[in-house]
Amino acid sequence: MTSTTDKKHLRRIGHKLKPVVIIASKGLTNAVNAEIDRALSDHELIKVKFSAGDRAAKKILGEQICRSQNAESIQAVGNILLIFRRANKPNPRLSNLLRQ
Repeated sequence: MTSTTDKKHLRRIGHKLKPVVIIASKGLTNAVNAEIDRALSDHELIKVKFSAGDRAAKKILGEQICRSQNAESIQAVGNILLIFRRANKPNPRLSNLLRQ
């Protein structure tokens, strides 16, 4: 679990990021899950953009993504979800945390 101070720091870093994965109307497929996993392994902190109808659907989709990726939701604003999963051996050239 990430502390409140750490979440604030991660939101500051995430503010500058562009969405890495965009989920269309088909929802959370195996290919999308694989891409999110790759992006989290490389970057540790990513933005995911999705198109979901209402707030409840967005919340459920965000929870599914975090649960399936063993990641933590840092912030959800509109259709954008900022998620974090610490890498075992982060690549200094790719990690959004180490580059900041």
